[in-house]
Amino acid sequence: MNLVILGSTGSIGESTLEVVRNSKGKIKVLGLSAYSNYDKLQRQSHEFKSKYTILAFDKDGQEKLIDLVTKPEVDTVLVAIVGFAALRPALAALRAGKTVALANKEALVTCGELLMQEQKQGGGKIIPVDSEHNALFQALQGHDISDVRKLWITGSGGPFRGHSRKQLARVSVKQALNHPKWKMGPKITVDSATLMNKGLEFIEARWIFDFKEKNIEVIIHPQSIIHGIVEFIDGAMLAQMSVPDMKAAISYALYYPHRQTDAVRPLNLIEIKKLEFEPVDVKTFPCLSLAQLALKMGGYSPTVLNAANEVAVGAFLNRKIRFLDIPELISKTMETAPRQSLKLDMIFEIDAWARKRTSENISSL
Repeated sequence: MNLVILGSTGSIGESTLEVVRNSKGKIKVLGLSAYSNYDKLQRQSHEFKSKYTILAFDKDGQEKLIDLVTKPEVDTVLVAIVGFAALRPALAALRAGKTVALANKEALVTCGELLMQEQKQGGGKIIPVDSEHNALFQALQGHDISDVRKLWITGSGGPFRGHSRKQLARVSVKQALNHPKWKMGPKITVDSATLMNKGLEFIEARWIFDFKEKNIEVIIHPQSIIHGIVEFIDGAMLAQMSVPDMKAAISYALYYPHRQTDAVRPLNLIEIKKLEFEPVDVKTFPCLSLAQLALKMGGYSPTVLNAANEVAVGAFLNRKIRFLDIPELISKTMETAPRQSLKLDMIFEIDAWARKRTSENISSL
């Protein structure tokens, strides 16, 4: 397999390279990209002898990524770029008939319906790398979607599970970045703290599995051992379980329909002892409800939701706003979102509008 990794210097990219190290030559790294971490990218390129290495921070970065993912010798593209910037290269790879191992949430959130159309028309294939969707993907193998009653997305609850809004009002950036189970980048970690990550995953599941939103559920599972559950019409459930390590999902996505030996350490069920579940507290953590509303509204609403969230989270990380301001800003921007039918050539314009509007709302706080 000839593999391209977009976002190789981030946490998902580094975990992917660990899977490659253990592949015994079955996976060849053809190309690597990073936004601005030149030193790490060069070290990776040297170790894996990648033919193509791209630093994508300049104005031509997107075009360079599109050129890379569409090269004839590329088999699989692992998209680990954070944010909206992943959309164009993901679309290009699908149009070129590549297998896209998708670790990015925002491309499917903003453009899920159109991405799935491109998958069908271009001959490409999306294999989800998000642990939750990868778990559902695994549990669905060999089953007809018509036999499925519900898809259950699990979440740890983040670092503030059980907190009140009064407690959240005093949350610091350092506290928000202290996730109890997963090691991730700062933006994704804050999304986990606000539970926006579950909202984005809810929208993703709607498009990846072509499943009605009324049949998709989100549930808190603090141990992060069960990553997804498929409930069938006969009442049976299949759950995918593994240690909370992204290499499990990455490995399955790259080796599908086969599996890599010892991708992660096996579970010790005796040590785990118990598995707990609880409902999402949407009053305290409204971001999930905002995402569900955006999906229901349709059109450009998910694009606006995503853009507003990215700007708000960036402002929080830069200590310009408070933690509880994040959902408030998203909601305020969504209130003025354009009500139009979704068109690909308009998505980028709407994204820019939503970012500008959210920035203006931040300035007026």
